[in-house]
Amino acid sequence: LLTLSSGFLVRTLFCVPCRTTMNSTLRSANVAAPTAVIADRSRSVRSFSRGVVNSKASSIRQVLSLSSKFMGDGSALVRAGSAPVRDNMRSHSQNIVAGMESAVQVSKGEKPQFPFVKIVGQEDMKLGLILNIIDPTLGGVLIMGDRGTAKSMSVRSLAAILPMIDVVQGDAYNSNPNIPGEMGPDAKKRFMAGETLATGKKRISVVELPLGATEDRICGTIDIERALTDGVKAYEPGLLAKANRGILYVDEVNLLEDGLVDVVLDSAASGWNTVEREGVSISHPAKFIMVGSGSEEEGELRPQLLDRFGLNVQVRTIMDIELRTEMATNRMMFDRNKFGYLATCQEESDALTAKLNACRERLFSVKLDPALSLKISEVCSNLNVDGLRGDIVTNRCAKAHAAWCGRDQVTGEDVARVIVMCLSHRLRKDPMDKMDGGFKVVMEYQRVFGAKAPRVASTPEAELQGLQNK
Repeated sequence: LLTLSSGFLVRTLFCVPCRTTMNSTLRSANVAAPTAVIADRSRSVRSFSRGVVNSKASSIRQVLSLSSKFMGDGSALVRAGSAPVRDNMRSHSQNIVAGMESAVQVSKGEKPQFPFVKIVGQEDMKLGLILNIIDPTLGGVLIMGDRGTAKSMSVRSLAAILPMIDVVQGDAYNSNPNIPGEMGPDAKKRFMAGETLATGKKRISVVELPLGATEDRICGTIDIERALTDGVKAYEPGLLAKANRGILYVDEVNLLEDGLVDVVLDSAASGWNTVEREGVSISHPAKFIMVGSGSEEEGELRPQLLDRFGLNVQVRTIMDIELRTEMATNRMMFDRNKFGYLATCQEESDALTAKLNACRERLFSVKLDPALSLKISEVCSNLNVDGLRGDIVTNRCAKAHAAWCGRDQVTGEDVARVIVMCLSHRLRKDPMDKMDGGFKVVMEYQRVFGAKAPRVASTPEAELQGLQNK
């Protein structure tokens, strides 16, 4: 078609300038062109152009008829009834459509995160996160340590293995449909009125609190859109409402502003968020697992915030060559093909999720010997731990560890495994004392329990020296 059209343009452009050339020649010779000659040449040019157009149009119609003959139903072989070709074309089209649909689903999905099951060499950090999932009343976990040790990556990867919970459909507060005290204001009002609430399943969410967030975004504020359109005072839920019955993650928690720290601490302590502003008065449940991470080199954490975390895990750089190589290889494979790598780990991730569900159900049947509770309190008293949070968290964490190990009775091994992460950050700070709090807990545990001392995360220099000695 382009060849035929280009030929038509060349001939037309060649013919049209003839009249202009003749008139310019006559004007240069001061001779007037006869009217009859000009009119005759104009008629000839127009007739020639019409002939070219008609001939080219007929040629184009012939080409279109031929193309429709061979391509109207896909191909000439398909018109002839070739079943194999027809089936191949149909399957090829279906594959293309399926690929497009899968690409659309992937683009609509959440950002892929590194699988939790492929993180190696950081067992204390993974255990602290898992124990909080089993028992959300532990109070969260604080992860502090060296840079580049998979702190943030571990927390974000939890979103793929968290269990499912029952929620009220369409509720912004993740209300529990079985307990009125854990419902948002709208769902509770409908429940008290005798309405049957529509329920559904939802995976526990991980809500990240950015450092640049404002107090209005965290607590919630008045809904400006409804105020302008409907003229009513309505409440727009914030991040605390979204994190209810889930995980609230604060990266670089030691750099969080003091005003935001007070807001988060108040909600974490009471389990409720109360908003009084712009004529809006509302309270909604805000029970969440608070997870924080940071580097000690960037600044210390406020003491009142440090005590609110149930567990404290010190993360060190992996010095074992095999573990470092395995972790680096896993990360490179994930970066090369994220969705393909996640597919290879899906079965292992599903098994971990099923185990977490079983542990959450087993937790209610786990028993703790009163003699172990007395020894735990003795350790806390000898270490001058302020308050009773250390005693309570250690007892709960030992039960959660027993459930994780598949037992219904807490043993001294469970206490030894968790007591360091429960008490190391609750000791009083002495500027003149250079001994790490974790080693103090180990020494006191060994004296009271008379058993093998629990493992404590050492410094990278100590681990390197141990490997060299080995």
